[in-house]
Amino acid sequence: MREWWVHVGLICVPLVAVYLHIPPPQLSGALQKWYDAGQVFHFRGSRVFYRDSLGALGSSDVVILLHGFPTSSYDWNKIWEPLTQHFHRVIALDFLGFGFSDKPRPHRYSIFEQANLVEALAAHLGLVNQRVNVISHDYGDTVALELLYRSDRNRTGHLTFNSLCLSNGGIFPETHYPRLLQTLLKDSSFLAPVLTRLVNYLLFQKGIGEVFGPYTQPTDTEFWDMWTGLRYNDGNLVLDSILQYINQRFKHRERWVGALMSTFVPLHMIYGPLDPVNPHPQFISVYQQLVQRSTVTVLDEHISHYPQLEDPTGFLNAYFNFIHSF
Repeated sequence: MREWWVHVGLICVPLVAVYLHIPPPQLSGALQKWYDAGQVFHFRGSRVFYRDSLGALGSSDVVILLHGFPTSSYDWNKIWEPLTQHFHRVIALDFLGFGFSDKPRPHRYSIFEQANLVEALAAHLGLVNQRVNVISHDYGDTVALELLYRSDRNRTGHLTFNSLCLSNGGIFPETHYPRLLQTLLKDSSFLAPVLTRLVNYLLFQKGIGEVFGPYTQPTDTEFWDMWTGLRYNDGNLVLDSILQYINQRFKHRERWVGALMSTFVPLHMIYGPLDPVNPHPQFISVYQQLVQRSTVTVLDEHISHYPQLEDPTGFLNAYFNFIHSF
């Protein structure tokens, strides 16, 4: 009997070793096109991917797009062209640890560092004295709130906001319900290194699918593109470090929610109400109660956590109505 288990072990160990070091998937044609249209700048020794598209003639308006977890700037691909028809410049980046940007490890990822990164990109692109519009989603919402905090207090190198549009971010810890795997990764220092290596496409597809509406699920190609962006530069291996942003939201709630409540920057929230991470009506009720200067668009009842992908037309209509209101 013991010899049988030895043979099984000898067979399984190399198979598991091969599996855990499986190479990342190749870029699809659409993802390759997105990559080819981008550029790279260096931030504290790391390469950071960004896109900067020139758009509408006769406009000087700039919009910066901040993506969510665990995806990338490619989340904005369905609304990119319409935005370029309205704005002079449309800019998006992959945060450090995401998408096509470097994913250093070990590394202490933080919302503060990502805000520094956005400010550095703005300086790199000559936008230090330019009023910018910001659209953010999920993780990007919290980065935007740190930037807003600095802007309202005239911190050195701050971004100057013209407007801020948030979408489906867990900005209130008391109304945020992270997925089970996220909780395990952020809180299990012992298990996390194992779990990050065991994350595979099927687990990823199931997890992402749960935060899309039943009628707005990504196609197989779109699921695969999201997975490819995560696996690029071994991004699965830094998930536990990045997920510390959830704990940071608790620790710095007063700073970030306070900035939202006190700012005079025009604010809007675009919200997919089927979101299991920030559920309706709990999330939007707290938002409207605390952020009374903000306008709100609640999209159709079948739209969930990724409104810019699930309902790009509804998202754009809501955003343009907001941007034309001031």
